[in-house]
Parts: sequence; C-alpha cells; structure tokens
Amino acid sequence: MDHRTDDEVLGAVGARLRALRRERGITLADLSATTGVSESTLSRLESGQRRATLELLLPLARTYDVPLDDLVGAPRTGDPRIHLKPISRYGMTFVPLSRRPGGVHAFKMIIPARPKAPEPTPQTHEGFEWLYVLNGRLRLVLGERDLTLSPGEVAEFDTSVPHWLGSASGGVVELLILFGLQGVRAHVRTDPHRPPRSASRR
Repeated sequence: MDHRTDDEVLGAVGARLRALRRERGITLADLSATTGVSESTLSRLESGQRRATLELLLPLARTYDVPLDDLVGAPRTGDPRIHLKPISRYGMTFVPLSRRPGGVHAFKMIIPARPKAPEPTPQTHEGFEWLYVLNGRLRLVLGERDLTLSPGEVAEFDTSVPHWLGSASGGVVELLILFGLQGVRAHVRTDPHRPPRSASRR
C-alpha cells in the first residue's frame, strides 16, 4: 500500500517529466510547440515550482503517448482486474482494450445478430485499421470489394477508403480491432493502398 500524501505524489511529477523529456530527446521549445504550454510553465513544472494540474498533464500525456497514471506515478491498487466499459455505437458494441491517449487503440467489437441484414452504408475517416475475426462470419465492404471473412482471418486497410462492417450470415460477429491515426499502423511493411488481405488462421 502506498502511504504517500497527495502533495508527495504531485511533488514527484516534475522530476518524472524532466527525465521523460530528456529520455525522448525533446527540448522545452519543442515540447512547448507541441503542447501549447509555455516554456516557462514547463520549466517550472519540471523544477517543482509549478503544481501539476490536469490541464497541464493531459497535453503532456498525449505528446509522450503514455497513460496519465504514468506521469503522476499513481500507486498500484494490487487488484489485477480491469474494469472495461462497453460503448454502444451504430448498433454495435465496442469494448476498449487499451487506455493509451495516443498511438494504436485496441477494441473488441461485437456485431449483434439481426434477422434482416442492413444495407451497407460505407463511411470514411482518417486512420488505418487492422481486424481479426474471433467468431462468426464478417462481411467487409471496402471500396468496390465485398468480402466475407471467417474466424481466424485478418484484414487491414486505410480507413480513408469507404468501408462497412456487418454480419455475413445474420449471426453475431466478434472481432479484435487495432485502430491508429495515419502513420500509426499495425503492420509497417505493407502498402496502405493495397486491398485488404486475409492471413492464414492462427
């Protein structure tokens, strides 16, 4: 059990931020340009002369691509359980599996069973997506292509291409999805403009 007071926890933030910045090889000027926080404020924050606040720590966590807990050195509770909060969107359920403020985000996606298959409504957005079918048969509409993926098959694609996910059989489909913004990809050796590929079952 961690017996430090709140002041002691916050007091250690400055040294942690300075060490992280130097480890990444980032100057105060670069960090200021990226976060929008002035150099003087960042300097005082690192030296302990400025108290850490959520308003200051959030842009730093995004820039360093680390969880907020890592910046403040939040004590571990000793409880290994992870309390996931499902999100319902577009008639589907998304379960976030990662908490990082940047980089690649991992989700479990559940497409519910429907007696009547909905009409595909392809969408586009910035990013790159990698998906793995866990259960069920997935219908993937990507541009002019209409594909069916079975459990164990993988697809990856640039989400700027019109795409739509649904059930190929009307039953429940479960997927693992990795999603990153442009430049943040699950596989760095493939061409993002190639059509999706199916991998062998794993």
